[in-house]
Amino acid sequence: MALEILEFGFMQRALIAGVAVAITTSVIGLFLVLRRNSLFGDALSHVAFGGIAVGLAANVYPLWTGLALSILGALGITKLRQSARIPADATVAILLSSGLALGILIVSASGGFTLDLFSFLFGSILLVSVADTMAILAMAGAVLAIVIVLYKKLVYITFDEEQARVSGLRISALNYLFVVLASVTAVVSMRLVGILLVSALIVIPNVTALLFGRGFKKTALISVGISIFSVVTGIAISFAFNLAPAGAIVLVSTATFLAVLAARHSARKQLEEQAKA
Repeated sequence: MALEILEFGFMQRALIAGVAVAITTSVIGLFLVLRRNSLFGDALSHVAFGGIAVGLAANVYPLWTGLALSILGALGITKLRQSARIPADATVAILLSSGLALGILIVSASGGFTLDLFSFLFGSILLVSVADTMAILAMAGAVLAIVIVLYKKLVYITFDEEQARVSGLRISALNYLFVVLASVTAVVSMRLVGILLVSALIVIPNVTALLFGRGFKKTALISVGISIFSVVTGIAISFAFNLAPAGAIVLVSTATFLAVLAARHSARKQLEEQAKA
């Protein structure tokens, strides 16, 4: 099966792009989960939906218009949250509903949904072109490179933002940069699982990794491993049984979470029984 999959060019591109997306969403997603801002990626993907609708209507490469609008929305809502002291969950709701409304408005004005728009809504990793693959690799590489360079600072503000501010770090600038990275990640992952399932890819592998109770670096590595496993297995299942790749990937990730959760519960129960004995 593995060799058969690799015989096809579209499967090679899907696996390459899928692994790149898996690594990027895991890394950025861990920061979002630890910041208790898990749904921010979902909100960014809905804003990107508006930008993609603009790109398709204007006959412009939709990933770039989606990325531009997603970044602008993320920066604007971050500024609003800092200046007006609006709760994080409220800003996410504003961003999500506004982006979705803009996309629906443009879609209705341009004559309704198209096949291209549906591919962004529900994912189309098996249909990625060479240009899509190169764009995904470039954006994923840029995100990961910046995270590696700023790793210590990002970890610092994730766990103790106030202390980081006192120590002299430029918190506002780092937060703005981080939301840009999150925007790029959300747009990149749309090709894999679609706008409607972006948050699943960002959140589920990281929540699963946190169940192991390890340090930050080990948790990040576990999350990346789970995400890559989910993507590769999901793509293989979709190819073998002619299923939607996005749904298969998310369900594999969910099944992995449930398996780890069950194993953790079983181990805890055994320890309790041993303690009683």
